[in-house]
Amino acid sequence: MGAVEAVDSVLTTLSNWLFGIVLVWVLLGAGIWFTFGTRAVQLRHMGSIARAVAGSRSGAGGGISSFQAFAVGLACRVGTGNIVGVALALVLGGPGAVFWMWLVALLGTATAFTEATLGQLFKVDRGDGTYRGGPAYYIARGLRLPALGGVFAVLFMIANGLAMPMVQANAMTAALGDSAGLSPWWGAAIVVVLVAPVLLGGLRSIARVTEWMAPAMAVIYLLLVAVVIGLHPVQAAHAMGDILEGAFAVRAGLAGTAGGIVAAVLNGVRRGLFSNEAGLGGAACAAGSATVAHPAQQGFIQAFGVLVDTILVCTATALAILIAGRIDGSVYMPGTTGIDDPDVSGTLTQSAIASVLGQWTAWPMTILIMVLAYSTILGAFSYAEVCLDYLIRAPAATLALRVAAAACAFIGGGAALTTVWTLADVLLGAGALINLVALVMLGRWVRGALRDWEAQRAEVAAGTRAADSIRFVATGNPYLPGELPGGVWMR
Repeated sequence: MGAVEAVDSVLTTLSNWLFGIVLVWVLLGAGIWFTFGTRAVQLRHMGSIARAVAGSRSGAGGGISSFQAFAVGLACRVGTGNIVGVALALVLGGPGAVFWMWLVALLGTATAFTEATLGQLFKVDRGDGTYRGGPAYYIARGLRLPALGGVFAVLFMIANGLAMPMVQANAMTAALGDSAGLSPWWGAAIVVVLVAPVLLGGLRSIARVTEWMAPAMAVIYLLLVAVVIGLHPVQAAHAMGDILEGAFAVRAGLAGTAGGIVAAVLNGVRRGLFSNEAGLGGAACAAGSATVAHPAQQGFIQAFGVLVDTILVCTATALAILIAGRIDGSVYMPGTTGIDDPDVSGTLTQSAIASVLGQWTAWPMTILIMVLAYSTILGAFSYAEVCLDYLIRAPAATLALRVAAAACAFIGGGAALTTVWTLADVLLGAGALINLVALVMLGRWVRGALRDWEAQRAEVAAGTRAADSIRFVATGNPYLPGELPGGVWMR
């Protein structure tokens, strides 16, 4: 075994341990913990979540709006995993896996609310009309562990700024190769032409692009699946029945290739946890950059991102596959599909939509996959730039990272570097563990901010305060466990 193979073997073992065992249980436990800690904020304040989204495009004052920060997080959440990952969950766990994805998403909204609110509480003013926040900042300022914040920043900067462009660029060139027959290196050149101008523009440029791209791609995909459902309402109703019955092994024949209710639970939980990204730390970087009147507002809107990712986009993928399977069993059959071809999940969604709507959907799906990968590059890089800003504020360093990210996109687009992909998983997994520990230790600050917001909302309901006058002031705030460091929320 060569040196590269040995390194890859070690990284693969670490990745499987982190994502197959450790993070599954830690993320699930965190979701339950924060649901109880916030008294089920995701259920009690569903209306507030909707209002936060509705009013999220205003009030930025020249900075990054709440909606732009939400869109950056959505760009990373809604990615190729929503297409390939859901297909894999159906192959391994059967239709019932989707139900457990829903449950995990419901718990994940509490985790997303927690980390986004913390990102806001401990953010810093960059001095140019924008803010920076996220795990590195609340670890350093909330836990008073700047060195550990630095470790997180380094892990996330490398994973999101260098490795992730390689991974996603390769997905883009693969899509171009399958549909247009382009060579990987020609595809890589196209990727760089598309990616480089936005990356070089920095966080503001990324926010402006993702503001319209992320919601648009989600809506277009949902509309495509809505056509599938509309053309086959009976099969759609049966598909929903398969999901509910398969979740509890009510009916035989609905298990995936891994078999049984355990497979449905494990695969649904894993896909749900890693698709919505709640607790992994990235979305908190985006949340901390937003200009809002109250930290809880960004917590609400980032929680909405989890619902969009799993309840809408992942469910849409699952229904498209299940409907196609009921029409043509050769497309998908629980317990059968994937036995002879374990890699079938890579193209299962595209095959399902094509079997129902026709082969003309090949190019639209190719474009969609490219846009998903493209937006993930942009969103992930924004996380990297936030982390770099924590480590060093130097224009030359920022420019170097942007150029390096564009170069990595070219290299990754032209060559499949498996070791780099696995390294990205390990770095992200290690960063997620650090973040989750910080979230648990700093949860009292989130509960305090939530109580402050609830008290002001009660005044609005009583008619003693205008709805647009809700403001968070940390100085002398009786709901907080102590004095909040920094000057962002002192006014």
